[in-house]
Amino acid sequence: MRVGELSDGLERASLPVREVRALQPLIDRISRAKVVMLGESTHGTEEFYRWRRLITQWLITKHGFRLLALEWDWPEAVKIHRYARFGEGRDARTALERTERWPTWMWANTEMIRLVEWLRSHEGARGSGEPVRVAGLDLYALFESMEAVIRCLEEISPLMARRAKKHYACLDRFSGDEMLYARSTLKFPRGCEEEVSRTLEDLLRLRIERAGREGLAAERLIDAQQSARVVRSAESYYRTLIHGDDRSWNIRDRHMLETLRWLLEVEEGKAIVWAHNTHIGDYRATEMAREGLVNLGGLAREHWGEEQVALVGFGTFEGRVMASRAWEGPMQEMTLPPAKPASLDAAYHALASKLECPQVVSIFDEKSHPALRDSLDQRAIGVVFDPEHERGNYTATALARRYDAFFHIDRTSALEPLVLPFEREKFPETWPMGR
Repeated sequence: MRVGELSDGLERASLPVREVRALQPLIDRISRAKVVMLGESTHGTEEFYRWRRLITQWLITKHGFRLLALEWDWPEAVKIHRYARFGEGRDARTALERTERWPTWMWANTEMIRLVEWLRSHEGARGSGEPVRVAGLDLYALFESMEAVIRCLEEISPLMARRAKKHYACLDRFSGDEMLYARSTLKFPRGCEEEVSRTLEDLLRLRIERAGREGLAAERLIDAQQSARVVRSAESYYRTLIHGDDRSWNIRDRHMLETLRWLLEVEEGKAIVWAHNTHIGDYRATEMAREGLVNLGGLAREHWGEEQVALVGFGTFEGRVMASRAWEGPMQEMTLPPAKPASLDAAYHALASKLECPQVVSIFDEKSHPALRDSLDQRAIGVVFDPEHERGNYTATALARRYDAFFHIDRTSALEPLVLPFEREKFPETWPMGR
């Protein structure tokens, strides 16, 4: 691909964003969809959270979106949902500071406080309008979800709580350690698969009418049912992960889709999803398809149709980022070096310089320039990052096929975490991983 063709195609599809109102064409494009997914090329960039928050507020206020689904664990997100909808707890900061699962900075940060407090004020001001649900799509929280199932059932049906404890006893000996359970399946491959499935089957037979039709009573049943789904999916995920099988990625993203489908049935509305670009950008427009991997964005397009799913990627050229040099290591504010030449990120940097605006949004359609449908490297950084070893942080991307729109912010800053202390580039080096 010639550089001139790519530059010409990007410029035709893009417009500068100097203020929030400049996003009107983007909102017009995505608000018609049933599902809008807002991505990020790192898990530690403040501007991604800020602009996603502003777009989310616009979609909720003006276009009737009622579900905000996050790349977060269900038990953690429930705390935020209960505060935003029902006022449970003192404030958003208190709820977010209770975030325990690493990486805490992804959700326990100052931009999330702004979002959650806005959601709370929206709930208080809506009168007879429709409420908004905040939910987690991820599946890492195996043992936390087990506890949530039992806790909810003890309020709804003590008999079913005793049955659940009996089934989940299979996992008791692992003392809340998911990787210890995963390693045990090397000797016992079936693990606790049958037991966790029985609890889910029991719960799905329980109708909302038995728990109360509305309010917190119904919320407890919803929480119990989804927590049981998480336990089933997480058990499968960790059992597969220990064998080094790529299917663990597919289990995770299929669980996200299953959760999103169920939530849309519960809420009967439209959804906004926040997740990494590697989850929301259509897998068929990247190397993932060739490797046998799927993701949430591509699966959603296949399920609801491309007209009903709007995928918006976010990226940057350089700046600062919050990440860690090791899985479950200390958080660190690091330098995000300039993107490599001949990448999509570098092409956006050149366009931002030409437009004299640090924020650029591109909107794609079937008439988009052919150069935007060819593959070029695009950066993707997870929660684990090593600025000195950038080679593994790029994936071949056909931009206009992977996304419906792309928001480039030329120079970005690190998230401001709530859970301190953190270190600044002092941890031993390891390899980039973790999205």
